[in-house]
This record gives sequence, structure tokens and C-alpha cells, in this order.
Amino acid sequence: MKYRSVFDIIGPVMVGPSSSHTAGAVRIGQLARRLFGRQPQHALIRFYGSFARTYRGHATDVAVVAGLLDLDTDDPRIPDALSLAAQQGMEVAFSPEQAVPTHPNTVGMVLTAGDTSFQVVGVSLGGGLVQITEVDGFSLRLSGESPALLIFHRDAYGAVASVTQLLAGQRVNINHMEVSRSDRGKLALMVIETDERVEPDLLRLIGRQQHITKVVTLNT
Repeated sequence: MKYRSVFDIIGPVMVGPSSSHTAGAVRIGQLARRLFGRQPQHALIRFYGSFARTYRGHATDVAVVAGLLDLDTDDPRIPDALSLAAQQGMEVAFSPEQAVPTHPNTVGMVLTAGDTSFQVVGVSLGGGLVQITEVDGFSLRLSGESPALLIFHRDAYGAVASVTQLLAGQRVNINHMEVSRSDRGKLALMVIETDERVEPDLLRLIGRQQHITKVVTLNT
């Protein structure tokens, strides 16, 4: 992988002890919350690989919850995240898993609020860098470093083109895009990372296009 600066190697300004197991975990939790669009009422957090073996000692459990509370990696309240979550009515459960993950620092989450549920998997790459690798069963590669759209749609002719044409019309540049589908003609997901934030009016217009079922935004 390519590092953009020395800070990608030594890690971010953070509450420790580890950039991979603590700061990265905060960032994964934060991205999960922002993709979910709200603070969850319930969070089932599953740890895999190294995370499963060391999450208590490295405070990875506390860090993920801090991210779900939308705390930044240098927030002094991170050590108190579990009590803060309880005070705010967020129920949390942890489950160390035996399955061998593709990446050793992997965490999966099932977030719920009311009758809405959301599943996300993320990995901590080191130095505070992370990647979201799965959302609601769809595989993807999302760093969270750029504004992004996750657009759920029916796998149909013209669905992707209708979105890219709208973005081009508003001079929004795409820096990364990927599309996956559950099966031909069934539900699909396009992930679009952009150089610019996507304005609310454009988001609403995208959401009204034929075949689009849901638009999730990450306007970092």
C-alpha cells in the first residue's frame, strides 16, 4: 500500500495505546456510525483475528464504541466510552470470533435503531488507516478519506449511468468507483468516492432516479 506522508506510518494524534488496535478501531466505529446515519441503540460488535485475542488489553472494545459515539481519535473521553454509551442509552455487546479473517485486525458490527438494521465490516491497516470492506453483505473498499456515496439499486440497464451523468452535470469528479450485485437483475451497490462533497439537492435528485432504492452518504 502507498503512504501519503510520514503521519500515515507513525499514526494519528490519538488516545493510545495502539494506532492499529485503538485509533484504527475508533475510526472504523466512526465510519460505521456515519454510514448508518445515526447513533445506534444497539451494537453487536464481533472481533476477528488479532482483534479477537487482544481487544480487551488494547482497549479495542472501548475504541470501537468511542467511534460509534462519534468521538475523534484524540478525544480524551475515549477511555470512558463504555460508560458514555450506557448514559446515552446505547446497548453494546462484544463477541470474539474463531473464524479466520482475511485481515488480522477485523471487526464486524450489526447496528440497530428502531426497526432499522445495518451491517458493516472494517479492517485496521496500521498507522490509523482503515478500510470498510463490507456493507450489508456487499464487498467494497472504502477508506473514508474522501466523500462517498453508497447507492443501493436494482441491477438494471442505465442505473449507473443515470447517477454518473448527474454528478458530471454538477462538475463532481469521481476518484474511485466500484459496483457489485447480489445476482443478475437483483439488488446491487455502487460505491462512488468523489473529490468534492455532494450537495443535498443533488443527493435528493440521485435518490429519485429509476431503480435507486437507497442512498447512503459519507461527506467527510
